[in-house]
Amino acid sequence: MTQAPARPRTARRQHDREIVMLAVPAFGALVAEPLFVMADSAIVGHLGTAQLAGLGVASALLTTAVSVFVFLAYATTAAVARRVGAGDLQAAIRQGMDGIWLALLLGAAVIAVVLPTAPSLVELFGASDTAAPYATTYLRISALGIPAMLVVLASTGVLRGLQDTRTPLYVAIAGFVANAVLNVGLVYGADLGIAGSAWGTVIAQCGMAAVYLLVVIRGARKHGASLRPDAAGIRASAQAGVPLLVRTLSLRAILMIATAVAARLGDADIAAHQIILSLWSLLAFALDAIAIAGQAIIGRYLGAGDAPGARAACRRMVEWGVAVGVVLGLLVAVTRPAFLPLFTGDSTVKDTALPALLIVAASQPICGVVFVLDGVLMGAGDGPYLAWAMLATLAVFTPVALLIPTFGGGLTAVWAAMTLMMTMRMLTLWLRARSGRWVVTGATR
Repeated sequence: MTQAPARPRTARRQHDREIVMLAVPAFGALVAEPLFVMADSAIVGHLGTAQLAGLGVASALLTTAVSVFVFLAYATTAAVARRVGAGDLQAAIRQGMDGIWLALLLGAAVIAVVLPTAPSLVELFGASDTAAPYATTYLRISALGIPAMLVVLASTGVLRGLQDTRTPLYVAIAGFVANAVLNVGLVYGADLGIAGSAWGTVIAQCGMAAVYLLVVIRGARKHGASLRPDAAGIRASAQAGVPLLVRTLSLRAILMIATAVAARLGDADIAAHQIILSLWSLLAFALDAIAIAGQAIIGRYLGAGDAPGARAACRRMVEWGVAVGVVLGLLVAVTRPAFLPLFTGDSTVKDTALPALLIVAASQPICGVVFVLDGVLMGAGDGPYLAWAMLATLAVFTPVALLIPTFGGGLTAVWAAMTLMMTMRMLTLWLRARSGRWVVTGATR
């Protein structure tokens, strides 16, 4: 990557325009997703504490279930972008349809598992006796919307691969508005309580999936792509997604270990950890938007056989990641005294969080590089390397994190371990990017 010749200033400006055009709408769509849960929480919260607690448990389960299958978006983006770069739009959309069919099959499997096991899953997550019935009701109804959400993931990957991040933004905004209106109407107007909130979300999700399907089907008809399920294509989509599934599960394990360690440190530490983790996730959306642009742009360059263009785009996106990380880090460092009172008035929690937030602020440039290179390698279809690199990171992070309660350091040590984790990810991704082994051109990897 570092040995490629310098690109002219006009090429840099072209990369900048592409990154902004793809990343800004992608950021909007990413932020819209957690707003679904926030809207549900605000509406259900007025029903009572038990209902809100039940929603919290069910939402955690649903978010976990859907996030596990985020590879539907990532793998589809890379595969479609390659075919776009190769100039074969028919094959690009056909590849996207394979991902959508896979999403429907996985969604049906999840429903088959969740419906009969909902009470056990709620109990496993520690819901109280008063909250458990509400959590079970919400989980069972909302599970019906999982196929739609997985279709949304796969369809989003199709459009990103086609270099279109605006349509997902518009659909996400419309879905958020519809979800809020339906929730209010069904929860209070129809007096359905928490069940109304679940049905409102399911209807909004199905509406979003329907819009995506209309867009993809229209593109398929325009370019003569078949809409029928193809067993070989679906199987190939699943195989491409397995390494990314391993990567995602490893990352989820890291976050769960960090939370478990913080919980062992005491109530103030876990409360402060949850506040910081929420901020960290929000910052990740901004950096992930650049990564999404990287998936689409890199896939297109490699599909077109333009290896120098892919390397130059990679360098420019890394520069963007560092710059955005520096800005975000400075914002966190400067605003942390004003940020914490928005979440808690407990001085102990605030005192615990303040030094840890400084570490989060300092780590943002590292996070910027990690997110960008993650997106670059996903766009290149380098999933197996990403899986092995994340497993290695998990293996290093786990003993370090588990020793924190023994050796001390409190929450600050937890977030130092998180920074160590991100630093290791940066090193493994940088070494791969520098090696150039990810630069495999052609319509397929």
